[in-house]
Amino acid sequence: MDLAHSPLLLCLLGTGFTFLATAAGSAMVFFFRDEINPAIQRVFLGFAAGVMIAASVWSLLNPAIEMAQEMGQPGWLPAAGGFLLGALFLLGLDTFLPHLHPGSREAEGLPSRLPKNVLLVLAVTLHNIPEGMAVGLSFAMAAQGEEGAVTLAGALALALGMGLQNFPEGAAVSLPLRQEGMSRRRCFLLGAGSGAVEPIGGVIAVLVAGQVAPLMPWFLAFAAGAMIYVVVEELIPEAHLGEHSNSGTMGVLAGFLVMMVLDVALG
Repeated sequence: MDLAHSPLLLCLLGTGFTFLATAAGSAMVFFFRDEINPAIQRVFLGFAAGVMIAASVWSLLNPAIEMAQEMGQPGWLPAAGGFLLGALFLLGLDTFLPHLHPGSREAEGLPSRLPKNVLLVLAVTLHNIPEGMAVGLSFAMAAQGEEGAVTLAGALALALGMGLQNFPEGAAVSLPLRQEGMSRRRCFLLGAGSGAVEPIGGVIAVLVAGQVAPLMPWFLAFAAGAMIYVVVEELIPEAHLGEHSNSGTMGVLAGFLVMMVLDVALG
């Protein structure tokens, strides 16, 4: 099968990689007992934030504007409208879905009696949704090879950035659960399971956008808005927790620089 004509297959390959990165991070529970060093965690979180900011601009918003203009639409309309809808979608999930962020003591969302381990998995799953959409749509557009769309190199760079974030995320789920006395196998399965939503979200986005081509710019901007919400609401604040948070700041700058260079030079 020719990958150039298989958007869905490329979507599965791209989101499958990010899912495997989460599973690999969760597998650290078989080798370590303690949580990830906070300083290292800040660097990873900051780097992921920088990657997601740059990806939102060059891999999602710019292609959305260019595609809309080629369709005869005002470029700003789907970019701004989709961006706003994506942010509101994540705001709604964050407001109503019960979840517990790693390192936090109080759950967010509606009151719930769900176990702590379930709330922890839901927190990570929450912002894996836009990541899956972004990676899936990028690979689908690369497969179509349209003018102004995302290139395969740009889609690969985006998947790599998401994978770099997902690795410590998987460990951030499995290791704390192990400290509570849960079996290593179950900790691994819960940690890996938090990333399963990425292939699902990516496939759904590609299928829906593929059925209605004019919606593709809106979906790209939607994923960008949802990712920026995650960056501002979670990644950057968590990257600056504790003392000597300059490592988190440098991580953001490094992630933005790497993603920008990869996308512009290779895309």
